[in-house]
Amino acid sequence: MNRTTEKLHDIGQSIWLDNITHRLLASGTLVRYIRDFSVTGLTSNPTIFDHAIKNSNDYDDVIRRKLDEGKSGEVLFFELALEDLRQAADLFRPIYDGTDGVDGWVSLEVSPLLAHNTTGTLAAAEALHNRAARPNLFIKIPGTSEGIPAIEEAIFRGVPVNVTLLFSGEQYIAAAEAYMRGVERRIAAGLDPDVGSVASLFVSRWDVAVAQKVPEVLRNQLGIAIARKAYGTYRTLLDSPRWQRIQNAGARPQRLLWASTGTKDPKASSILYVQALALPSTINTMPEATLNALAAHQEFGEALPENTDRIFAEFAIAGIDKDAVAAQLLGQGVASFAKSWNDLLDCIASKSEALRAVVA
Repeated sequence: MNRTTEKLHDIGQSIWLDNITHRLLASGTLVRYIRDFSVTGLTSNPTIFDHAIKNSNDYDDVIRRKLDEGKSGEVLFFELALEDLRQAADLFRPIYDGTDGVDGWVSLEVSPLLAHNTTGTLAAAEALHNRAARPNLFIKIPGTSEGIPAIEEAIFRGVPVNVTLLFSGEQYIAAAEAYMRGVERRIAAGLDPDVGSVASLFVSRWDVAVAQKVPEVLRNQLGIAIARKAYGTYRTLLDSPRWQRIQNAGARPQRLLWASTGTKDPKASSILYVQALALPSTINTMPEATLNALAAHQEFGEALPENTDRIFAEFAIAGIDKDAVAAQLLGQGVASFAKSWNDLLDCIASKSEALRAVVA
């Protein structure tokens, strides 16, 4: 067991991997990460699958088989993604069972093209959950204004949800309240309130967005301050009478997850966001490079307390309107995820065409 990664678990934080590929599974690398680096879950997104399919031949046999079955496009993608994610879910199943469902999860995203379509998002989430047939598989739903009611209804229907594309504290609160409303409705209906959920707050994109607009001394601080402020809100919610009533009925907390924690600034520490956000009762989903960088560190300092209000004041003096940046990041995130989705479908189409040509 790696001493540095194990320290996060000692703090009370889970390490998840932000990656899933056929090669990661077939090579035994994921098994090694679970055994040696204390990895207890993973997340996926269309960009990860796009790169894996485009830059290797690892999926050729699966795509060829699906083509023979008459599958194509989005249907084909979800089938190959579910094959990988079911296998990963089974690897994490002992952790899921051993922690009573707190850990050991994998995640699959609904089509990002549905980000502003409540009805379509809900239908897709429920269908993917049923097709996955794994209790430890989250369906990722974006925290857009249209996604919030879909999250509530999905939780009510018993679909575990990873709320994605959260950037601000206000977005996080909306996602947390949607989760609680869904659970409260289950309690009122006499249903089991234990439906898993995490809320994924994106961190490093804040610092990328403002890097060229602020003095050097303020760089790489805003994302951490936003996250630490959200963490305070998270802990307050967990201590609230409302949540205590829900928990007493048998529900579990919607955990706060740090996403986009790979360091983008080449001048900064490769584990900048990991160390700054090593906080109890949270999850850090790390890119593979960040996980390996963390494991290579011999020492891992404690997360330091931060005066977030002071940091926000300094950014305001520098001309940064964090509410405007949050709105900008959400819009860019939705557009970026949609582009990645279209790139993925284009990749599958071109790969399918090439494989058909070989057979012909």
